[in-house]
Amino acid sequence: MNFEIVFQHPDFVVINKPCGLSVHKDTQDEGFTTRLAKQLSVPQVWLVHRLDKVTSGLLILALNAKSAGTLSQLFAQHRIEKTYIALACAKPKKKQGWIKGDMQKARRGAWKLCQSLENPAVTQFSSYGIMPNLRLFILRPKTGKTHQLRVAMKSLGSPILGDTLYAGLASDRTYLHAYALRFCYQGEEFYLKATPTMGNWPITFPLDL
Repeated sequence: MNFEIVFQHPDFVVINKPCGLSVHKDTQDEGFTTRLAKQLSVPQVWLVHRLDKVTSGLLILALNAKSAGTLSQLFAQHRIEKTYIALACAKPKKKQGWIKGDMQKARRGAWKLCQSLENPAVTQFSSYGIMPNLRLFILRPKTGKTHQLRVAMKSLGSPILGDTLYAGLASDRTYLHAYALRFCYQGEEFYLKATPTMGNWPITFPLDL
């Protein structure tokens, strides 16, 4: 299976990662980056950020070591604006605002959000009712913590549909998708979007975010 190429630059490529794909080798015979390099007919690609296995959407990979360093620095400095979309069945404690708190490891590989703010995960969100018992969430993480958005949604009382690790209702997939990226690279502005290719999203794309 070839990966969907959303955008290709001499220094990097952006793909629309399917849900269920680990960016790490896991138990696969051939790692994800090796497969993508073969598809692009290049010697190597570099991961500069990550998406959870259950999360689909935009993923940037560098095509040389120098751009890998530059792009990794942009992510580390939070200079790449990320917008995710998610579906949830439960009504949140509030319809929009901020979710902030330190994150600690919990059981079974999960994390939990704490009230302390020493090194907090920070997420801006808004939500919209789209069907009875179904809401669309627009999530803009300002930090890059492991499972940040999944934990944030649970803290709102609205775990992501399909995210059973965080008490979401069982479904055909975890309904979390990295929809848009906005950043500046070498003086050029980029704004990229990717429509989910898996699952039943009861909304019309493209979204005007």
